Amino acid sequence: MAKLVYSMITSLDGYTAASEGDLGWGAADDPEVHTFIEERFRHVGTYLYGRRMYETMVFWETAHADPDAPPHIVDYARTWQAAEKVVYSTTLDAVSSERTRIERDFDPEAVRRLKNESPHDLTVDGPTLAAQAIAAGLVDEYHLFLTSTVVGGGRRFFPDGVRLELELVEQRAFASGLLYAHYRTP
Repeated sequence: MAKLVYSMITSLDGYTAASEGDLGWGAADDPEVHTFIEERFRHVGTYLYGRRMYETMVFWETAHADPDAPPHIVDYARTWQAAEKVVYSTTLDAVSSERTRIERDFDPEAVRRLKNESPHDLTVDGPTLAAQAIAAGLVDEYHLFLTSTVVGGGRRFFPDGVRLELELVEQRAFASGLLYAHYRTP
């Protein structure tokens, strides 16, 4: 059975998006971190996205075509393009990437079947969609990339009202100050 993985870059105080401005740091700024992320998620066969996250990530559909793109960007773009994408949206009419389909509603049972049938792991990307998967008990692993920025508010990585007991699997500090923490459900 495939695992469902939730991963995002977060502020030190646990926000994936600040209420004012951005988090001040991104993985694309650091080739070491970007390469690490690509290595960790190379095995993913399907990305589950909400509309906003899909609109951010669709950049990877053409990122490899930039003649100035460094190798770590091209590698991640190729990995992203090879995976299936499911976009959960009631407002999106069409997608602009290959291997992508739209679902109007998040159906926990359909995701559970997808996990059971998939030979490769899946990710759920974006805190709003991930909150639904967490509430349904579908998420098996959590990968947090913590910046050194405290933003004081915004969109949280973990939803309110959910208690989880997690097991630390791996941790790493990068020279840039980014911290990586990988947890799984016991």
